[in-house]
Amino acid sequence: MAASCAAPPGNAPDAAAGNGRAGRGGGARGGGGAVPVVTARAERRAMPITIPAVGAVEAIAMAQIRAQVTGQLMAVHFAEGRDVAKGQPLFSLDPRTFKAALAQAESVLARDQANLQNTQAQQARTDQLFQRGIISRDQYDSGRASSAALAATVEADKAAVETARLNVQYAEITAPMAGRTGALGAHVGDMVRANDTAPLVIINQLAPIYVTFSVPGRFLPDIRRYQAQRPLTVMATAPPAIDIGAVGAAAAGGPPERGAVTFIDNAIDATTGTIRMRATFANAGGRLWPGAFVQVVLQLATQADAIVVPATAVQASQDGQYVYVIAADRTAEMRPVHVARQQGDWMVVADGLAAGEEVVTDGQLRLVPKAKVSVAQRGAQK
Repeated sequence: MAASCAAPPGNAPDAAAGNGRAGRGGGARGGGGAVPVVTARAERRAMPITIPAVGAVEAIAMAQIRAQVTGQLMAVHFAEGRDVAKGQPLFSLDPRTFKAALAQAESVLARDQANLQNTQAQQARTDQLFQRGIISRDQYDSGRASSAALAATVEADKAAVETARLNVQYAEITAPMAGRTGALGAHVGDMVRANDTAPLVIINQLAPIYVTFSVPGRFLPDIRRYQAQRPLTVMATAPPAIDIGAVGAAAAGGPPERGAVTFIDNAIDATTGTIRMRATFANAGGRLWPGAFVQVVLQLATQADAIVVPATAVQASQDGQYVYVIAADRTAEMRPVHVARQQGDWMVVADGLAAGEEVVTDGQLRLVPKAKVSVAQRGAQK
């Protein structure tokens, strides 16, 4: 599958097309002497089949922390922008009002429970009198109704006590999950309102984390075919870090993060012709940050015996892509090739070259077919 192909012959720039013409003129001006060139060997090696893309980092979970009761903020128990653990205290509201309400609800419950006990005792005596025919049916039914009403009141009192107890607990706000906090939305002394529009703080889960990206929809059949064989690997390269040892230079961002595809959208976007995918990364080092853009490489499979040459060896003309091959008599042969795809600094050649053949990687501008060459340098194979 050509996941990342070189430009087709019909779209080759005019300047590239002119390389052959300039080379022929240069050879003539060279007076027939050997042309110095840099060469490399075509190799047979395992090459990954990949699809490049640009991805956006997203937190798997995000919690907007809001108060569930209204009260004055008394304490903040964390530093903004720091990691917090699940269940860690975050905020404390003034609990005195809620504790007073709890005490009042408990007192009302105790009073009504005492009344209920008295009513139930009276009801027991009323039952005996009714069975002996001493009191009327109306008196008997009235007593039972009073007892049932007080029993219902006690249940309502218990619910009020539980609500008051929850309000006391809500005065202490804890982290619902582990993650990193953002900027504070309130400070000590502020009046915090229940379920306010602005959250007190936002917590993002950073490990594991998502990277969402889109690839051309034409690759979907291949993606599904390879995914049926094994989980698809995704490599994400974080933005490079600034090298403080050299002003204006950027140090390497380190090795790419490795993740796996965990989601493929159920439809191709008709406006862009792309399919949205998502990969999950462990992100143990915290290099991937929500909202950041990263370079993504989706690895579908590995071609075990690909013929590859350095990308600089492949030239383009109006007739298609070609390479200069060094023949046994040290002359240049202009060889048409079919490039399957480009993989980094390598071109995977589907047809036209064999492993071990020597190709020119620099100096093509002065070459013409059958021109004598002298190898000034043989390129190192990576």
